[in-house]
Amino acid sequence: MSKKGASFRAKGEKPDALAALQAANEELRAKLTDIQIELQQEKSKASKLEREKNQEARQIKEHEQHKNTVIVTELKAKLHEEKMKELQGVREGLLRQHEAELLRVIKIKDNEIQRLQTLLNAVRDGTPDKVKTVLYSEAKEEAKKGFEAEKIKMQQEILELKGAKKQVEEALSVVIQADKIKAAEIRSVYHLHQEEITRIKRDCDREIRRLQLDERDARRFQLKIAELSAIIRKLEDRNALLSEERNELLKRVREAESQYKPLLDKNKRLSRKNEDLSHTLRRMENKLKFVTQENLEMRQRVRTIRRPSSLNDLDQNQDEREVDFLRLQIMEQQNIIDELSKVTNIFVFLERDKLLRYKKQRKKFAKFPKPVVETFFGYDEEASLESDGSSISYQTDRTDQTPCTPDDDLEEGMAKEETELRFRQLTMEYQALQRAYALLQEQVGGTLDAEREVKTREQLQAEIQRSQAQIEDLEKALAEQGQDMKWIEEKQALYKRNQELVEKIKQMEIEEARLKHDVQDAKDQNELLEFRILELEERERRSPAINFHHIPFTEGKSPLQVYCEAEGVTDILVAELMKKLDILGDNAWLQQIEVTESALQQKMIDLENEKDLFSKQKGYLDDELDYRKQSLDQAHKHILELEAMLYDALQQEAGAKMSEMLSEEEREKLKNAVEQWKRQVMSELRERDSQILRERMEHIQHAQQLTTSLQEHKQAVRQGDPNSLVTSYCNEQGHTFIFAATKIVE
Repeated sequence: MSKKGASFRAKGEKPDALAALQAANEELRAKLTDIQIELQQEKSKASKLEREKNQEARQIKEHEQHKNTVIVTELKAKLHEEKMKELQGVREGLLRQHEAELLRVIKIKDNEIQRLQTLLNAVRDGTPDKVKTVLYSEAKEEAKKGFEAEKIKMQQEILELKGAKKQVEEALSVVIQADKIKAAEIRSVYHLHQEEITRIKRDCDREIRRLQLDERDARRFQLKIAELSAIIRKLEDRNALLSEERNELLKRVREAESQYKPLLDKNKRLSRKNEDLSHTLRRMENKLKFVTQENLEMRQRVRTIRRPSSLNDLDQNQDEREVDFLRLQIMEQQNIIDELSKVTNIFVFLERDKLLRYKKQRKKFAKFPKPVVETFFGYDEEASLESDGSSISYQTDRTDQTPCTPDDDLEEGMAKEETELRFRQLTMEYQALQRAYALLQEQVGGTLDAEREVKTREQLQAEIQRSQAQIEDLEKALAEQGQDMKWIEEKQALYKRNQELVEKIKQMEIEEARLKHDVQDAKDQNELLEFRILELEERERRSPAINFHHIPFTEGKSPLQVYCEAEGVTDILVAELMKKLDILGDNAWLQQIEVTESALQQKMIDLENEKDLFSKQKGYLDDELDYRKQSLDQAHKHILELEAMLYDALQQEAGAKMSEMLSEEEREKLKNAVEQWKRQVMSELRERDSQILRERMEHIQHAQQLTTSLQEHKQAVRQGDPNSLVTSYCNEQGHTFIFAATKIVE
């Protein structure tokens, strides 16, 4: 019996500790998985940032290369323009040089012609006509030949110069067209670069904001990791404490088993006595049956044999008396048996309650190893432990004298069930009672009546002693008079019920283990699914985006209408439903705008009133500041006057006598005291003025903020932008759901 009870108790306590340890381990595992997931996310973010940084560096390099190419093209264009200018200058110089050469040749030819004409005139004047004609013709032919040769030469040069001019003009037109095309390309590239620069700036700003947010998230995650590490340390410490408490509980269980051994031996002895008493009771019942049978036989004999003799009458009277006496004895024994059955039932209930109380006390001691007891000198833990220990020892000593029945298994099983079911509830009730007790102490002022608790404890102990004495008396009466068969049958039924309950407990434990295994499998599957989801999200993040193309319907119907027609639903028209939804959304939007407009008008009135009030307060504070400054100036003047009066008093004769009476140390002390007093007064005045100025500046800043907010509200109202009005109202009142509703309606 003792081994069985100890095994049940150990089984009852071990699952609690194991369940607590499993719960702590599961929490730690869940937290570790969360930390691993966060670490994976941080790693992915870090890799993403590195990729983005490399991409940005690559873009910057490409941008620099593009910028360098643009600069090179610009330099090439400038060099080409300079070369063209140089060519044009050379061409103009050559033209000028050629014209000068032509003018020089023409002058030479004119001079030759004039010389020849003079010669011709001279020949004409001094020779006959033939000679003149011959010479004239020869000279004319020579001149004509020379002129023709020069003319041909000059025409060739002119043609060459015209061809060169055409080539230069063609080259110039080609260069001008190329310059125009290049300028257009440069303008387009410039505009593209400007747009790209603005886009890069926007992207950089966005990336900077995102990096700032990521940095904040990283800091927050670091703080969370630190908190989780601290929680893990606390849980490890708690796990160590729980293991220590478990060892202590195991020690107490062994001690309780050692204490239960004499009780179990006594229970065995009492069970043997009960069996002996049952045997004696059976013998008495058999004897009673035999006596009743003899009585019936005697009655039959008396009826059959009726002899009117006096001796027979006397024997008959004597037999009747004996029968009546036996009947009375039977009735008395029956009454005694009924009383004993009632007493045994009461005894069983008392034993059950006592065991339950003892188990509860043991659980409380296991849960709360150091309860606190309020004494006249404060809270004492050692006294509470000693008092509880003494009460437990007293109860164990008293229970050694009480008989233990074989119902201990049933009672232990029931106590185990009740303790397992109500253990958490009792701990929570105990904590709530402790909090209520502390609150009651705070309200009363820490003067609760401890003597009353001691008296109630003594009364309860006295009642326990009286009940135990009554139990001992009933045990003695039971040992003297025997027990009833009904009690034995009830005891056997209780044995059967105990066995059934033990089997049910085993089945429930098996079911619980199976359910725990299923729960653990479900948790493992959940973790696997979570990791799979994370992998899929990471794969989706890394994979290229899928571009969904909108496929227009030829008949002008929506896909929902087509689906409804395919399903056979012809009563629904999606276009009408969409129109109704739009009308409802517009009505809700209008109602919401009206509500927000009225609320904003009321807010404007309130803000204008607050502005007037703050302006009045500002004027009042300025007046008060001026008054404080004037009072400070007056105090400073008064101090200067007092100093002057003090110096005048010291310079007078009486003051001179007093100064002569004072020693140098006293004079220095007086002087130091006056200076210290001056410094103290000035510092106090400065501190007070600075504090007043700080308060006034805070009030002024608050008033300025309110005025700026009022101006912003006025501008928003004048502009009449509903989105801005709704957002400002949401920011003021905190109703963010209105802004969300407006966005949904839009």
